[in-house]
Amino acid sequence: MSLEEYEAMRAMIMNAPSTLSSLSEDVVVKKRKASAYSKKYGRAFKQVQGKYKTKSGSWMKDGFKRAQKAAHALAKKK
Repeated sequence: MSLEEYEAMRAMIMNAPSTLSSLSEDVVVKKRKASAYSKKYGRAFKQVQGKYKTKSGSWMKDGFKRAQKAAHALAKKK
C-alpha cells in the first residue's frame, strides 16, 4: 500500500460517521431478571453481614468469605 493510498483511506475513515455510536443509540439493552435464589441470597446476606463486620463497619478477617457461606446456607434453608 502506498503512502497516498494509506492517507486517503485514513481520511475516509476519519470523516465517516461512526457506526458504533449510531448502533448504541438504537439498541436498548435489557437487564437480566434476577432469579428467585439470587433474591433470597441477597436478603440473607444483608441479614448476616453484621455478624462479620467490626464496629467501624469494615470486614473482619475472612469475614466476607464467612458471611457469604452463612448467607448461602441461610438462603438454602429458607
